[in-house]
Amino acid sequence: MSATLKVGSYTLKSRLLVGTGKYKDLEETGRAIAASGADVVTMAVRRTNLGQDPKSPNLLDVISPDRYTLLPNTAGCHTALDAVRTCRLARELLDGHNLVKLEVISASRTLYPDVVETLEAARVLVKEGFEVMVYTSDDPLIAKELEAIGCVAVMPLGAPIGSGLGLRNPYNIREILENLTVPVIVDAGVGTASDATIAMELGCHGVLMNTAIAEARDPVKMAEAMKLAIESGRLAFEAGRMPRRRYADASSPETGLIQ
Repeated sequence: MSATLKVGSYTLKSRLLVGTGKYKDLEETGRAIAASGADVVTMAVRRTNLGQDPKSPNLLDVISPDRYTLLPNTAGCHTALDAVRTCRLARELLDGHNLVKLEVISASRTLYPDVVETLEAARVLVKEGFEVMVYTSDDPLIAKELEAIGCVAVMPLGAPIGSGLGLRNPYNIREILENLTVPVIVDAGVGTASDATIAMELGCHGVLMNTAIAEARDPVKMAEAMKLAIESGRLAFEAGRMPRRRYADASSPETGLIQ
């Protein structure tokens, strides 16, 4: 299997990226993330204490920047202005760290990406020197535009955030994969290990997930399952699946049979 994944100036050993929300406590967060084998850990800057409040538990006590690549995100932002401000805050809190996950969501119950605000924020952040991994819709044209702006990874949703529905439109994901040169990482919608494997078998370069692990009955076991699912799916993609056929094709040759 391809050993590493290059995202901007970062080289990752794992193609599984994980979040930090919805766990029962920080201790469980740390154990599950360790079991996942992930290199990249994302956290919502507006909802997570990264040192803003010295009196509260700090996520960095269990997710060490020495061990993981931190990916501060703009979860909860509904405008480009809020998203840009949040990324600037993250850079200040993390001593100049420039890798960010941009997400600008609509106020609807689906939390669908607001692509107009996303495009605007992406332009500003790239100009300011951020390495932007961007959460977006599964629209191939929008994905191409985000690549043209200079985002280092494009992250189309598989299904609505936290839904666990799996990939609802693999055809659009495949179209994005065929037209982009930057990594394509499915973000949102994964519910179980088979969903992650399907994404990787399509040729996605990675999968980012949070709820599927954190809301499992046993988050630590699910984290390990996701690790194996990502590895299995990538291996299957690189191996190349057999062609689909309408009719049977015998495993053993039918010529030269013993009479």
